[in-house]
Amino acid sequence: MTYFRPNIDALAGYVPGEQPSPDAKVIKLNTNENPYPPSPQALQVLKELEGELLRRYPDPMAGAFRQAASQVLGVPADWILVGNGSDDLLTMIIRACTEPGRGVVYPMPTYVLYRTLAQIQDADILEVPYQEDYTLPVEELIAAQGAVTFIASPNSPSGTVVPVELLEKLATGLSGVLVIDEAYTDFAEENALELIKNHDNVIILRTLSKGYSLAGLRLGFGIANPALLAGLIKVKDSYNVDAIAIAVGAAAMGDQDHKNTNVQKIKDSRVQVAIELEELGFKLYPSQSNFLLVGLSKILAEKFTSDSAEFLYKMLKQRGILVRYFQQPRLEDKLRITIGTSEQNAALIKTLRNCLQ
Repeated sequence: MTYFRPNIDALAGYVPGEQPSPDAKVIKLNTNENPYPPSPQALQVLKELEGELLRRYPDPMAGAFRQAASQVLGVPADWILVGNGSDDLLTMIIRACTEPGRGVVYPMPTYVLYRTLAQIQDADILEVPYQEDYTLPVEELIAAQGAVTFIASPNSPSGTVVPVELLEKLATGLSGVLVIDEAYTDFAEENALELIKNHDNVIILRTLSKGYSLAGLRLGFGIANPALLAGLIKVKDSYNVDAIAIAVGAAAMGDQDHKNTNVQKIKDSRVQVAIELEELGFKLYPSQSNFLLVGLSKILAEKFTSDSAEFLYKMLKQRGILVRYFQQPRLEDKLRITIGTSEQNAALIKTLRNCLQ
């Protein structure tokens, strides 16, 4: 006996990265959290919150955060829709735009939650393979004409960025909604925000989880033409963002200096870690995110077994270092490693060197 729809019974479900207890003695480089603390201004707002803010329902449109983001991004506040993490925006988009016969399209490998959300909605799914170097297959994506097309840029797990001119071509060629998921854009050299001015089918997604060190707050937002946001507002939960997240998020958004300082530390460390990993013999993809996709060369693979990346992942875990291993096509021989503090990065390299020896 089952109580669920057939597609839910068949669903595997999204599996988040491992979250050890806060007091666990591990170096956590598996879920792309920012290793540095949030803005002192945001923490001060948190300390000074009054009970009245919690007694009442929050602003259903998160107006204070919309205004703060509007000032930083230079877009009108009504072009911004706030969610319980950017995953909440993904859910709204799938709810509003897809159903059986109205498909979801995205290149692979990428963020697998796109697949899960589409399966929940029982929407048709087309996964278009990335080229080996993660060049975007633009023509194939246009030919698919999805009701929704997802592009993560920078992409996870590769860390690679799609040039804006290719996204422009894609937006022009699609009749459905183009979702450009910029969760990691704070670590990149370019972004696609300008596209929303000329394309009313484009929505840009951002989050405070990465650059702003607020993964535990769960606050994200979408930027698009108000006509597109209007349909999403119809399907969002009534009070989808809590009062604490609105207040703390607005303060964090206003403290760009703190965010930019930490982002630069991570970008500098990313360069150094990449050099050291290449010296150990690993193959890397050109990342513009706060992580590196690390492939095992043939020489390194011969040191272990046919399941070399998984074996190395387990060796690191036994030694108190968590990285991400994906058991899926094109990723079985790779690890995704979050950039940590200088001390964490040094421990990672030392441990890897010992494992390889």
